[in-house]
Amino acid sequence: MSAAPGKVTDPAAFGKVAVLMGGTAAERDISLKSGAAVLAALQRRGVAAQAVDGGPGVLEQLQAGGFDRAFVVLHGRGGEDGVIQGGLEVLGLPYTGSGVLASALSMDKLRSKQLWQGAGLPTPPYVLLREEADLQQAVAALGLPLMVKPVHEGSSLGMTRVQRSEALAEAWARARALDPEVLAERWVEGEEYTVAILEDRALPAIRIETTRPFYDYTAKYEAGDTRFHCPCGLPPAREAELQALALAAFRVLGCRGWGRVDLLADSEGRFWLIEVNTVPGMTDHSLVPRAARAAGIEFDDLVWRILEGSLACSEAPDPAASAERGGAR
Repeated sequence: MSAAPGKVTDPAAFGKVAVLMGGTAAERDISLKSGAAVLAALQRRGVAAQAVDGGPGVLEQLQAGGFDRAFVVLHGRGGEDGVIQGGLEVLGLPYTGSGVLASALSMDKLRSKQLWQGAGLPTPPYVLLREEADLQQAVAALGLPLMVKPVHEGSSLGMTRVQRSEALAEAWARARALDPEVLAERWVEGEEYTVAILEDRALPAIRIETTRPFYDYTAKYEAGDTRFHCPCGLPPAREAELQALALAAFRVLGCRGWGRVDLLADSEGRFWLIEVNTVPGMTDHSLVPRAARAAGIEFDDLVWRILEGSLACSEAPDPAASAERGGAR
């Protein structure tokens, strides 16, 4: 029986660890930075960790490398959508974070919203933009402004705030260049929050303040004036409500281990679910490490505890992958 999370003291318990980073997605550069930070933290703690690029041939590298488990730090497609998780299941290699099904659902903004709606959780109304005729339907149903986003991208790539109906076609084309499935979502005017999840516990919420129209790619990675407030400024009861909603959204999608839930609060104080990130940024300036520090967990300890989740993974294989293997006889 593996030790309980937070109780492993011997780095040898992890064996040889592959830190999966990079890959071929649009978020490759960010993943390399996150991976380098995770790798350094593990090595400082004495873990036999090695960087492995998640590009072509990654499964062959893992099989030949004698690894005992994988720390997944692949952002975006191929890393957060269940693809690498499926490969790791086939290899029988334990890994950090959510399994095949939960990863795929979380990466899919449309299916996430459908599941949340089915569970009675609040998420902004939307229209799926399949063809040009859907553009005006979206304006009629959602009003203006609205948000246009690719269904399967992260880091706010391809997202546009549309204020005029004439600008909608260009925003749709920009998103469609990254993904054939595009959502138009009702714009929520208000505060932006994010809640990190670790070991089925919601960490302190962070309120995000940006001078840009929303927390886009520039605000995340390039602008120097984005501010992160933790404590978030909500009264304790309201923050607890926000954390409970984030945790419920995480559980509905079947996520495990760690991740981050992004939410908005409108002018009337109602919370709205936006998306779940199953492999969030992991540099020492990223949002999950910020929330962990507020909870008294330093970066190296956070990385250690995330890796401990792979011990539980080895005891409880992903049910979606198990079902697939069982049905393939």
